[in-house]
Parts: sequence; C-alpha cells; structure tokens
Amino acid sequence: MRLQLLFGLVFLMAAMFGGRSQAQVAIEPGGYDDWAVGILAADWRDSNGAPIEAFENARRALAKGFEAVGFNPDNITALSLRPNAQNGRALASDVVFSAFGSKAEAAKAGCLFYFTSHGSPDGMVLGREGLLSPDRLAGLVDQWCGERPTVVIVSACYSGGFVPALAAPNRMVMTAARPDRSSFGCAPGVQYPYFDGCVLEALPSADDFVDLASRARRCVAQRETDEQLWPPSAPQTEVGADVETLFILKNFERPEMLQAEADVSLRTMPQTPPQGLSSGQ
Repeated sequence: MRLQLLFGLVFLMAAMFGGRSQAQVAIEPGGYDDWAVGILAADWRDSNGAPIEAFENARRALAKGFEAVGFNPDNITALSLRPNAQNGRALASDVVFSAFGSKAEAAKAGCLFYFTSHGSPDGMVLGREGLLSPDRLAGLVDQWCGERPTVVIVSACYSGGFVPALAAPNRMVMTAARPDRSSFGCAPGVQYPYFDGCVLEALPSADDFVDLASRARRCVAQRETDEQLWPPSAPQTEVGADVETLFILKNFERPEMLQAEADVSLRTMPQTPPQGLSSGQ
C-alpha cells in the first residue's frame, strides 16, 4: 500500500509539473458502490462449434468477484447469449444492451463493462448474431456511460483491436490479447478462458484497476510460459488521461478491509469519561 501511495504521489507531481493540461476526474470518497456493471458471456462454443462452459463459468464468477471488491450487487447485470437448453431460444443482444443502459442510468458514478467471447481481427463473436465491431461497441459505451469514468474489458482473441475505438480520456480499456494475437483457454474442459481466470485470480489481492491489469497480465504470461503456448497473447491496457489518477488511487473495498478499518478507528478513538467525572477520578 505504501508503494502504491508513493507511486500515486510521484504520478501526481509529474502531471502537475509536466505541462499536462487535461482535467483529471475527481476521486470521490468511497469505493465503487454506485458504479454500474455489465458482464456478457457472448458465446458458448469452442472453435469447432461444440458447447463449452468456460464463458458461462467466467460470467458467474466475475459477477461474484467484482461484488467482493466493493461493487453493489444491485448494480451488476451478468447475462449470456447462450441458448436455453429446453427451447433453444437465446437473448437478443439488443435486450442485453438495453439492460446495460438501464443499469448505467440507475448507478451514476461510473461504469464497468466486461465481455468474454471468441474474437477475430474484425470484432468479437456476438452469439448467433455475427460479430460486434469495435466501432459499434464504442458507440454503445458512449450511449451507456457518456463522459463518466468507465472501464471496458474485452476478453477475446485479437481483442486488442478494440483499443483504438474504445480509447477515450475518461476510459480504461483492458483486452486479453494484442490485435494480431490469439488468447487461450476457450476449449472443452477448461474452467475459464485464461485471461478471465487471471482476472479472477488477481481480484482478491489487487488494490485498484491499474494493479488488477498488471497482475492479470503477469498471470497470463506465466501460464502461457508454463504451458509453452506461442505466440504469447500479450494482454493490452490503455488508460485515458483524465482517469489515470482515479484508477491508481481509487481502491477496491472488501468487507474484511472495511471491518479492519472500523476496528482500528474504534481502538484509536479518545475515550470520553462519563458526565460529571474527570479522567483522574
């Protein structure tokens, strides 16, 4: 934590004296309780079209993972385009996107959108509907969250191709791979896509979104090295100029951390003697 604060102070000094003119987003007290969260598992198949569980597992676990670091469960929408096993029907993406927009209207402080799916150099697989292009997703995020602080995470092969369209001064963008690289783990018998699994592994110990991105990136690199996967996916991170400080200094909040801080406050509060008595009586 001390290193994090030191890094933040160094960054702030550099921003003040480095001739930068952008307006940093104010760091509001508290965590991410009033942030909208939209999570979409946008495919349910492996590369051969056979059903797999990795995307669904990630969708459910990510909702719980972000709740555990301070996001209000009432503000989290986690949906899937997987067809119903009984009738074969699936949600239309427009229904999902409308739900994300409604959640963003209700939770006003900021937005987190997380997409996990297959991808191609042209976009991300959107269930039976084809590809979701970077430009269309950027337009949707503009519509949902406007100029509020926003984190967009795209977990898919070639997802680095989303960075140029999504990048904005008020946004942080994380992707599972470079624009010209595959990511790994979207196969039968794998619990989560590797990038999603690394985000989940990093969440319990990450201090903030910048730390989360760094930890997830190192985790992916280590797993790919251990399994001799080549070429490396090289996850990407882009942080907008107006939110650099916000996403370094606005920490995640965990119930046990808040309880520990409350306990410390109680122990350090001055003890007031009963009325009519002095402390020497």
